[in-house]
Amino acid sequence: MQMLAMESGAVLWRNRLRLKILPTACSDQCRKPDKAVALSTTSQRESPRNPPADLRAIGLARRVLGPTETQKLHSVGAKDSMNIVVCIKQVPDSAQIRVHPVTNTIMRQGVPTIINPYDLFALEEALKLRDRYGGKVTVLTMGPPMAKQALEKALAYGADEAVLLSDRHFAGSDTLATSFAISRAITNLGLRHAPEIVFTGKQTIDGDTAQVGPGIARRLELQQLTYVTKIVSVDLHAREITVERRSEGGTQMLKSRLPCLISVLEGVNAIRRGSVADALRAARAPIPAWRAADAGIVEIANCGLRGSPTVVKRVFAPTPRAEKAIQIEVNDDECGPLSDEIIASIFEHQPALEASLQPNGLA
Repeated sequence: MQMLAMESGAVLWRNRLRLKILPTACSDQCRKPDKAVALSTTSQRESPRNPPADLRAIGLARRVLGPTETQKLHSVGAKDSMNIVVCIKQVPDSAQIRVHPVTNTIMRQGVPTIINPYDLFALEEALKLRDRYGGKVTVLTMGPPMAKQALEKALAYGADEAVLLSDRHFAGSDTLATSFAISRAITNLGLRHAPEIVFTGKQTIDGDTAQVGPGIARRLELQQLTYVTKIVSVDLHAREITVERRSEGGTQMLKSRLPCLISVLEGVNAIRRGSVADALRAARAPIPAWRAADAGIVEIANCGLRGSPTVVKRVFAPTPRAEKAIQIEVNDDECGPLSDEIIASIFEHQPALEASLQPNGLA
């Protein structure tokens, strides 16, 4: 199975307090995205000498995507309100997912669907910015006609507009083909009002790849701010945004130019309860269903199975472990003997670990 992890824009080295900006392919008439600036970084450990894995993934993404597939989406000039696009996905409820015993595929029939939980955090952040600065929140999803239910619920939460991207050509799309179709749809939306921010959730609970958001940013040549935990400030006149993001070694504060794409981490907020007025509006609101041509997609070969290099060989439920957890009784309040007993129990079950920690086993 060929997996592709795509990152673009600002990539922060964990072992240096600086940013490495990777240029993107663009014609001479296109303005390259502005750089993001690291305002502060709190680090908890040193990182290896080699560059991070996401840096190497960018080179792979550029070789696969090619320079001609990138679509620019930049609004020009200061504005007093925000145009925001939120990408969501309708997914099966993970608590009731079943796997077919013969075909080893997910059985979606009869399984209730929900909005991807990670996308709800992104939607709430978008609504908060809309409430503070004014503007419009448009929700976009790609899926079968039944995905309209997810858009209706998003409208009931307070979104202003919704667009369904649905076509038989999109069936079987992996993350590469999905990011292609969604980026073209966002470009089509931007022909009227270019968005300042595109929001996505960190990942989906059915695919767990966290690749679609970075793929959209790469194709639209947007600054990419991933794993964001807080939006500190937005300056619409200076067209700048300051966010906090979680990294492997701590927390980073970044300032970037608009427009940008933000993937929101879980637990950063709580989705609001929609009002009665929003619920009534959602029930009556027209939700356009765009086919490939409506979204401005001409390269049908880049969509669906034809445009998906990823091949899923098998889907299966993990086998439950036979061994049970070890329970250690505590007879006193001293932590010293207890920690010694825990370490001895670990070494008993992992003798190779104990041997590697010996002086002659250290690298």
